[in-house]
Amino acid sequence: MSERQLIRVRDVMKTDFDMVDGMDTVQMALERLIQLETRSLIVKKRHDDDEYGLVTLSDIARQVLAEDRAPERVNIYEIMTKPALTVSSHMDIRYCARLFGRFDLTRAPVVDDREIVGIVSYTDMVLKGLKSISVAD
Repeated sequence: MSERQLIRVRDVMKTDFDMVDGMDTVQMALERLIQLETRSLIVKKRHDDDEYGLVTLSDIARQVLAEDRAPERVNIYEIMTKPALTVSSHMDIRYCARLFGRFDLTRAPVVDDREIVGIVSYTDMVLKGLKSISVAD
């Protein structure tokens, strides 16, 4: 029996991510999401003792679109998740997937030394992670 290959979050995460300010409007965030063709944005810290936030398309759909709110009148801080649950780039993707399942997450910022280094999603773990395992076998 062969030993299972360890795949870490850093092996599958996306390093291209964008950050927004909590005071930005949802309209501004939507323009960034469309421009970058992404589904989430990381919300910057306000100061060193603050935590990162996360705003996703589903947050916007549930809290702006479904409630018939004007995106140009809603600030990110009103709909974001904060503190965002973060993962280490050194974490095994199996544990990351379990964490996502336990907390009903689909993506999370990746942090090393309290700084964002990427973002990881179920899609990244499954498509990149499982592909790496099958290629190695």
